[in-house]
Amino acid sequence: MHDLPYRPAAGIMLLNAHDKVWVGQRIDNIAEAWQMPQGGLDPGEDPQAGALRELEEETGISRDMVEIVACASRTFDYDLPPELIGKLWKGKYRGQRQTWYLMRFTGKDADITLDTPHPEFRAWKWAEPGHLPDMIVPFKRQLYRDVLEEFAPYLG
Repeated sequence: MHDLPYRPAAGIMLLNAHDKVWVGQRIDNIAEAWQMPQGGLDPGEDPQAGALRELEEETGISRDMVEIVACASRTFDYDLPPELIGKLWKGKYRGQRQTWYLMRFTGKDADITLDTPHPEFRAWKWAEPGHLPDMIVPFKRQLYRDVLEEFAPYLG
């Protein structure tokens, strides 16, 4: 497991006008876990371009409905639990190495749609930033704490 590389990825902490964070409930997760938009980068893809692509693919929010506030000063890693390593990403990765972006949503809630060509979420809501680590699957909790600490200066 530890000899496998991390999958290059990007994540988005999307804030609304009230400094609440967009979270979605995954279709493929039985647990009541919620997560921020995130996903793997295509080969050669710039992390910012990948973040904007993932945001639109997962939420229907296009790049003209967001302002990029900040990019994290470093990447953040998470490891998959051993039982998931062989099941995700064809067993090629031990987890993800993510570049995170803080973005401000400038559209309306009605612009958000989960009915995308390849849906990933069954529900969505705006959440208090401090609640995020308790909402995510346990193996990503430290990552969410680190992302919150990184973007704390920008949160109201």
